[in-house]
Amino acid sequence: MKIKRSIRFALALVAGLALLTWIASGIVQRTTRDWFERDVRLRAEAVVNGARQALLSHWSKAESQDLRKLLVELTRDERIMAAAACGADLYALASTPNFPREFSCRMIADHVRAAPDSPGSAWSAWHSISSPPGGGIYVSAIPLLENERALGFVVLVHDLSFMERRETETRYFLLLVFGVLALIAAAITLIAARLSWRGWSSELRRMLRGEVNERPEFNPILRDVRELYDRILEHEGGSWTPERLRHTLKRYLQGERIVIVANREPYIHAYGTDGAIVVQHPASGLVTALEPVMRACSGVWIAHGNGPADRETVDKHGHIRVPPGDESYVLRRIWLTKEEERGYYYGFSNEGLWPLCHLAHARPIFRSEDWEYYQKVNQRFADAVCEEVDSDDPIILVQDYHFALVPRLIRERMPRATVITFWHIPWPNSEHFGICPWRNEILEGMLGSSIIGFHTQVHCNNFIGSVDRYLESRIDREHNAIVQQGRRTLVRPYPISLEWPVHWLKDLPSAAYCRAGVRAELGLAPDALLGVGVDRLDYTKGIEERFLAVERLLDRHPEYRGRFTFVQLAAPSRVEIDRYRDLNKNLVKMADRINDKFRKDGYRPIILHRAHHEPPTVFRYYRAADVCYVSSLHDGMNLVAKEFVAARDDERGVLVLSQFTGAARELTEALIVNPYDFDQASAALATALTMPLPEQHERMRAMRRFIAEFNVYRWAGRMLADATRIREQERLTGRLEGEHAADRARVTR
Repeated sequence: MKIKRSIRFALALVAGLALLTWIASGIVQRTTRDWFERDVRLRAEAVVNGARQALLSHWSKAESQDLRKLLVELTRDERIMAAAACGADLYALASTPNFPREFSCRMIADHVRAAPDSPGSAWSAWHSISSPPGGGIYVSAIPLLENERALGFVVLVHDLSFMERRETETRYFLLLVFGVLALIAAAITLIAARLSWRGWSSELRRMLRGEVNERPEFNPILRDVRELYDRILEHEGGSWTPERLRHTLKRYLQGERIVIVANREPYIHAYGTDGAIVVQHPASGLVTALEPVMRACSGVWIAHGNGPADRETVDKHGHIRVPPGDESYVLRRIWLTKEEERGYYYGFSNEGLWPLCHLAHARPIFRSEDWEYYQKVNQRFADAVCEEVDSDDPIILVQDYHFALVPRLIRERMPRATVITFWHIPWPNSEHFGICPWRNEILEGMLGSSIIGFHTQVHCNNFIGSVDRYLESRIDREHNAIVQQGRRTLVRPYPISLEWPVHWLKDLPSAAYCRAGVRAELGLAPDALLGVGVDRLDYTKGIEERFLAVERLLDRHPEYRGRFTFVQLAAPSRVEIDRYRDLNKNLVKMADRINDKFRKDGYRPIILHRAHHEPPTVFRYYRAADVCYVSSLHDGMNLVAKEFVAARDDERGVLVLSQFTGAARELTEALIVNPYDFDQASAALATALTMPLPEQHERMRAMRRFIAEFNVYRWAGRMLADATRIREQERLTGRLEGEHAADRARVTR
C-alpha cells in the first residue's frame, strides 16, 4: 500500500531534522567539553592559588604531615580525586592516599618545565585528559613559586565523570527538544500546506466555473488545466453532446456565432404536387454532419440557393431561419446565374477538382472560363461572409473544394479572422495534384486558413507535400504546420462523424417494424434477405461495382437466388455533366441485365430507386436491411457507413465496407473489401448473410460505441478548440508586436 503524500512529506521533514539534530549534537558536545575543560583548569589554578600561603608554610618540611593533611583538604572538593606535591628536585613531598602512581613527579615535570636547567619563571601550568579503565580524569600541574623561584608544583587529579554525565544529559535533552520541534514543525507545515492547497484549489475551481475574475498569477496554470481537461474528455470519449459543444463555444468564444460557408444548403424549398412549398433535405454527407452542429451552435450558414422555391421563402437579404419549427440559426442564400453555376459548380468544381482528387479513373477537365467563374463566385461568397460577421476576429468554417480561394479572400479583408477550412474529399499526392493548371492559386487560397482539416493523416501528408513541392514556404513537420509570409497554418486530421443520437431516429418505428414494412412495400417475402445501398449517383461511389458483386454472389451461391434482393437508393446528382448522365444510363442497363439474368417468378435481385429520398425513408431502409454495402472507389470518409451503424439500435445487420473510404480506418469491425475484387466482395456478402446473430451483435455494438464516442460534436469541438488556441496565440503575438513597435517609436523620438 502506497504511503500518502502527506505522510511521505512528514517523514522526509523529520528525517531532515534528525540529521540536523545529529550534526548539532556533535557541535554542542564539542563546545560543552571545551567549556568544562576550561572550567576545570581555572578551578585547579584557583584552588592552588587559594592555598598558596598554606602550601608555602609546609613545603620545606620533609614528609610533613601537615602538607599531606592540606592536600587531603584540597580533595574534599567533589571534583578533585587526588593531589600531590612535588619538589623542585622532582621528588614527591606528599600525596593523598589514592593518588595514581602513573603520574609521577618526574613524568609530569617534563611538561611543567621547559628544560631541566631553566629558571623558575620558565615553568608553566600543564593540563591533560586521561582515560584509564575506571573513567576519564583531568590532570593539572600548577607550579608553586616564591620570589620567582620554583619550589615545585602541585598535581591535582580531577574526576571527569560529572562532565560525561552532563554531556549525556545535554545530548538527551537536545534530542528530545529537536524531536518535539520536528513533530511540531511537521504538523504546522502539513496544516499550513493543507489549508493553502485547499484555498488554492478552491479558488482555481471557482475560476474554472467562472465565478470570480481570473487572477494574473493563475492564468498560465489555468490555461494548462483547461487544455488538460479537454484532452481528458477527448480520450474518455462518449461525452460530446450538443450541450457540451455549446458550453465549449461559450467558454472559448464568449457566445460568438459561427459562420459556415458551403455550396450545399441544409434545407431546400421546392413545390409539392399540389403547388404548396415543401422542405427537402439534400442527400449530402456534408449537410448530415454540419447541420446538427449549427443547431447546437447557432450562427449563419451561407450557401448556394438553388431550390425551385428558395427565393419565395427568404427576406430581402436572402435570410431565412431554420430548421422549420425550431429556428436556431440563419440560412443565407446566394443566388447564381446559370452561367456562374455551370462554370463554378459543374465545370471547375466537379469536372476539374472532383475527379482530380478522387482516384476513380475519370479524367479531370480544366477550362479557363470555368476558372474565371470559380474565382468570381468565391469572391461573392467571401463578400457575403464579411457582411454576416459581427466582429473583426470571427470564427469562419469554409467547407470543401468549392471554396478553395475563400480563405485567402477573407484573410485579405479580415486579417484577424480565424478561418477553418475543412476539405471533405481526398487530397491527391503532389504529382497528381500538379495536373491542375491553377495549383498554386488553389494552395495559396487555402493557406489563408488558420487550420486546414482533412479526414485522414494521409490526406494531410499529401497536402503538405503539394505545398512543399509547388510553393515557397517553410514546412514545420513537427507540428504539421505550414508557415508562409509569417503566418502559420495548421494541417490536422479531423475524421468527421454523425450526431449522436441521430435525431431522425426519434420518431421511427422499431427495427422489426421497419423490416416488415419495407419488405411489404417491395413485395418481398417476410423472410427475404435484404441488402441496401444509399448514395448520390456518382461514379466515385462504386455503384456499378456493387451491382457486379451482387451478380457474382448469385453466380457463386445459387441458394440466394430468389431470396436475396439488393435495393439501391440513388439520388440523381450533377446530371448536366456527361459522365454522370452516362452513369445513370449504365446503371439502369446493368440492373436490367442482372434482373433478366436471374428473373424467375417475378424475382428481381436488384431494385434501383433513382429519386430523392428524405432521411426518414433512408433510415427505415437501414433498419430493415440484413447487409449494407458501401463500395466507394475513393472517399474522404463516407457517412453512409456510419448512418447504417447508427440506425441499428437492435445491433443486427452487417456492414460491408470499401477499404478506400476513410470510414474503413475507424469501423474496423465491418467486413472490409476491395470493391474492384468481385470475388472478395461477393464472398463478404455471403459471409454477411450467414453471420450468426451473436457475432452481428458484437461487431455492431463495437462500431456503435465508437460512433457514440467520436461523434460530430466532438469533431466540431476539437476544431473550434484548436482554432481558439490559435486565436489566443495570435492575439498575444499581436499585443507583443504592438508593444515592441511602441518601444521602438519611443526610442526613435
